[in-house]
Amino acid sequence: MTSATQRLPRLLALVPYLLSRPGIPIADAATDFGVTPQQLRKDLELLWMCGLPGYGPGDLIDLSFDSDSITVTYDAGMRRPLRLTASEATSLLVALRALADTPGVPDSDAVQRTLAKVENAVGQARPSGVVIGLGAEESVDSEVRRTAQSAVTGGKALRIRYYTASRDEISERTVDPMRLLLVDGRSYLEAWCRSAHGVRMFRLDRIDAAQLLDEPAEPPSEAEPTDVSAGLFQPAPDQRVAEVELEPDARWVAEYYQVDEVEELPGGRARVRMRYADSAWMTRLLLGLGGQVAVLSPGELRDDVRQRAHAALRRTRHLPST
Repeated sequence: MTSATQRLPRLLALVPYLLSRPGIPIADAATDFGVTPQQLRKDLELLWMCGLPGYGPGDLIDLSFDSDSITVTYDAGMRRPLRLTASEATSLLVALRALADTPGVPDSDAVQRTLAKVENAVGQARPSGVVIGLGAEESVDSEVRRTAQSAVTGGKALRIRYYTASRDEISERTVDPMRLLLVDGRSYLEAWCRSAHGVRMFRLDRIDAAQLLDEPAEPPSEAEPTDVSAGLFQPAPDQRVAEVELEPDARWVAEYYQVDEVEELPGGRARVRMRYADSAWMTRLLLGLGGQVAVLSPGELRDDVRQRAHAALRRTRHLPST
């Protein structure tokens, strides 16, 4: 059994390797990659399901392999050098910085070297509209991180002061830590929340304070780890979707809040789609951005923002102009 961290680099290297060696025997390829022929066949079967967006005929990697040899008949662009977009480069930098700060990383020197190379490449490219360094991991309190790590490794309960962005409120909670994980460049504490009576994901950068308690962490038997293979956040039936255009100074919204889609626009602007369950919270967020955002849909959200903005202006008419 191989881990995902071992398998992913092998999968990325397989297509260029096979393209340069058409018809190579499976046994020889398995030897070069240090795996068994059975494992290599599993990798090839997985590559069959990978390819370009659309994921239909003509989009997926196509391989021909029988009992003896392997040939790539369609590479889906895997022969070309990787080119990152501005937003992809930013996401990669945020993830690398988070990984570099995560305790227990086996080869932190390799992470730092990779980070330096990517930063140098991004600096030379100078892409417009890219905000480097606004990733949430930049603001994680080191003491909070150490305390959370100690709670997980030591099996201790935690008392935390947590900011819930979707409700714009701060609460005190006692939690039973289960694990720390890194998803999309952000660190999370997964724990059983005693007040919510359920498993919750707490972003470390939104934990204002953490206190290690002198009692064991005892998640109940029904506390199962969250499956993050399809992404941390999945659509809920009661959530609506807002489509907004952000000016360059408001792009931090797409970095700080979970969004479904980011489309780059001229001048460093961006069009984003984001889910929300609380209309009042969403309206407050958009009003706080002032002229840096335009609401495209839904219509009721756009109308609510406009009406509240006009009401606020009416309340200021008695004030002297400056």
